[in-house]
Amino acid sequence: MNEKTNDIPCRRILVIMPGLLGESVMATAMLHAIRQAHPEAHITALVKRRLRPVLYGLECVDRVLSIRKGSRKHRQRKSSKARSSVIRLGRRLSRGNFDTAVILPLSFKAVALPTLAGIKRRVGYESDGRAVLLTDRLVARHQQAGKSKSATIDGYLALARYLGAHHPSPSMHQALHPDAGDGLTQRLSSAGVDPEGKELLLVNPGAPTAERRWSPRRMAHLCEMLSERFGLVPVVTGTPAERTVVQELLDRATVPILDLPELGRDLHLLKAMVARSRMMVTNDTGPRYLSAAMGVPVLTLFGPTSPQGSGLMLSHEEQVVSDGISVDARNDPRFKGRASLDVLHADEVFEHASELYETTRTLHVSGQGL
Repeated sequence: MNEKTNDIPCRRILVIMPGLLGESVMATAMLHAIRQAHPEAHITALVKRRLRPVLYGLECVDRVLSIRKGSRKHRQRKSSKARSSVIRLGRRLSRGNFDTAVILPLSFKAVALPTLAGIKRRVGYESDGRAVLLTDRLVARHQQAGKSKSATIDGYLALARYLGAHHPSPSMHQALHPDAGDGLTQRLSSAGVDPEGKELLLVNPGAPTAERRWSPRRMAHLCEMLSERFGLVPVVTGTPAERTVVQELLDRATVPILDLPELGRDLHLLKAMVARSRMMVTNDTGPRYLSAAMGVPVLTLFGPTSPQGSGLMLSHEEQVVSDGISVDARNDPRFKGRASLDVLHADEVFEHASELYETTRTLHVSGQGL
């Protein structure tokens, strides 16, 4: 700990949240740990507006501040107007009278905001040349000699330990908006699906990059096999940027698949659907972590990422890890091989999905973990 911050109490804490869904859900474990370490502190979370539902109803957060994501054109413009928006946000944060800022994103901008806000104690990891702006600098595991790269959730919990948490739990937390559950029931009924009489299979064919996406054609075939074997009703989800992938899955399928984005794109609605689902099949991306937080069985397809990247060992998860590309090859910038998910066939994934379904048959998953 930096000597200058030894005597600064954690009474008003600002947590700058990450910008991705999965990372934001993982960060709830850290928020819970900080709350346990400082039960009397006032904790504010700064989060992108689209991710605000991640923090809905969590007792470990007293206040949520939202920031709107700018347009692509605005982000690419290096103008005084763009810089002034950062300054305005810094001034806005200064009115919170925070004594401590916990900075989860690794960008320079993320640590510049609490600096502009005049927050005396700024805790985060060294990255992107920003060490000079941090008062309390932690070194990521992979930056230490002889250490392997640390998992995301381990890094978040290390910040909680630094702030006084003892044995922080990796358990993530979510709460459902009551209107979202009722709204989902109405929308499912309008689409001809009986949410009480049918078990739902939520499939997520998207991912941030093409290398992390399993073939929509094969995922459509998987939906057909699971529907035929277990009577599951497939429901597909995806972001606006993944619409092409979602549509390809819908076009390839020979069984009816409910298009969740057509029912609504609100994150509250997605959380309600996750909680209502019998199981989920997903690539290694954000919705996986919602399933984990809610105790919903999930089959996750890994490649070229690995399960060790997040650091999560889930009690109701079946992991299918493709061995088509080695870790060393993926880390070599000269490597131009195929994405490892290409080697996974629907029959192989179906076997894993069937095992997950059978082993969790007696598990009452709706709302578990909330």
